Amino acid sequence: SKKKGLSFEEKRVRMMEIFFETKDVFQLKDIEKIAPKEKGITSMSVKEILQSLVDDGMVDTDRIGTSNYFWAFPSKALHARKRKLEELESQFAESSQKKEALQKSIEKSKIGREDTAERAALIEELAALQQKKEQLKAEIDKYRECDPGVVEEMRQTNKIAKEAANRWTDNIFSIKSWAKRKFGFEESRIDKSFGIPEDLDYVD
Repeated sequence: SKKKGLSFEEKRVRMMEIFFETKDVFQLKDIEKIAPKEKGITSMSVKEILQSLVDDGMVDTDRIGTSNYFWAFPSKALHARKRKLEELESQFAESSQKKEALQKSIEKSKIGREDTAERAALIEELAALQQKKEQLKAEIDKYRECDPGVVEEMRQTNKIAKEAANRWTDNIFSIKSWAKRKFGFEESRIDKSFGIPEDLDYVD
């Protein structure tokens, strides 16, 4: 039988695994090589998937010189999911309360009354709220499925983030030293050309 291709959401999950498993920073060309080979994501869809993750705040990006770099730390992903989960749960609770109030109102309207336009409107609103409730429940379930692995990653997130930041800080210092030796550039000129903060230093 023909192998079923990955869905858009499955590709997003697998791309996040690249960042979480390596704890590294990549350029687009690096991900375009890794994703097809290790995660089964076609190279043609890498840019679109990556941009969707950046748009959702799950992947960070920054431009250094002429290149764009991408990274994602488990702690940020977890906090983003927690905020989304709390927001959805709040909406779910609000919808449940409104549904309960409407149900009570409907039951009350039945006493000694024939079908009315108001009752029909309440029934219609109730149906819409039930549909909204199911949508919110599906959203909550989706985010809950993402949490277990990320929670496990949290224990070493601070250490990983610090090591990654210091590793890139060290790389920047090394490149600056090489540029000064090779081309005789002044440090301030290098900082200005590549957007490097003057107070760049290692994370304690």
